[in-house]
Amino acid sequence: LTTVVLPETVFTTQELPASDRFEAWTEQLGRTHAPMHLSSDRAADYRGHQRVIGLGEVTVWPATFDHLVFRRTPRLVRQSDPEVFHLSLLRRGDGAASWGRQQVGYRVDDFHVNYSSRSYEISTGPDPVTIVGVEIPRAAVDLPAGRADGVVGRRISGREGMGALLAGLLVQLASDTSSYRASDAERLGRVVTDLVTAVFAHALEAEPHLAPQTHARALVLRIKSFIRQHLSDAELTPARIAAAHHISRSYLYRLFQEEGLTVASYIRDQRLAAARKDLTDPRLRTLPIHSIALRWGYLRPGDFTRAFRTVHGITPSELRDQQLSRTAVDGPHTDVDAVRMTPTAAHAHH
Repeated sequence: LTTVVLPETVFTTQELPASDRFEAWTEQLGRTHAPMHLSSDRAADYRGHQRVIGLGEVTVWPATFDHLVFRRTPRLVRQSDPEVFHLSLLRRGDGAASWGRQQVGYRVDDFHVNYSSRSYEISTGPDPVTIVGVEIPRAAVDLPAGRADGVVGRRISGREGMGALLAGLLVQLASDTSSYRASDAERLGRVVTDLVTAVFAHALEAEPHLAPQTHARALVLRIKSFIRQHLSDAELTPARIAAAHHISRSYLYRLFQEEGLTVASYIRDQRLAAARKDLTDPRLRTLPIHSIALRWGYLRPGDFTRAFRTVHGITPSELRDQQLSRTAVDGPHTDVDAVRMTPTAAHAHH
């Protein structure tokens, strides 16, 4: 089956008889990360839901599930070790992990980091938890041998600094993959890997050990995040962006050139994408178009109309009229062309 969006599978225990749910969930997580012994006080009627988004050699998997205790024993490590780092961004609930004498507790917006080559025990709280999990091959993390392993057991904040950048990307990916194409999967995987590497390096205070290209990619991600946060500012110029990141304009231009972009085109595309979303939102149908233009950094409505027509082939008012008439006839519609698998199909796939 060929799809134009990111490859994605869905697994939910609710489609199975209650007696089979926990065993199926155990097998699914074993395929997603590595074999583990799982236990739960909800095993008799277990509720778990997982989406698996494939980004080349990287996997991102948003999930919500009941109380769970994960145990990866030395014997399981010897029997099967895919040599992957696992990160979980905790979105709801709480949990704790132990590696022998080392124990760490986690709260919402913390990252938990694990490594399949080490034994561990993880337990979640009594209430269901929601996470965004990531699996990355150890070999893909661009840090000296043995250095990255030192991140295991640390609690990394997803609320500030490099951790917040990574958390923002993962939450965005988990919330909506429909705007990405299948051809974006490998590129997104590299972006996630670079950010994970930068987060690890920051946690280890090992930034000097990062490869130059990883420094550059992490910097580009920070700059793009800055741009998206300041799209409403009509004075968002390359000079201001460069100054905010303590680099020269020429270096800023070079960073974007290496990604096949210009700074101006990136700002324009982000502004127009945000404006298009507003124009097609029925809740904002009474908001004047010139207000939407101003909201996204266009002081003159004429400049906004020309830029929008150049990129989208129609004017903002024409797009709004089309969308409102379509909504009136068809009702709200979401076009998601993703691969969906039932538990049975997912099992057969593996």
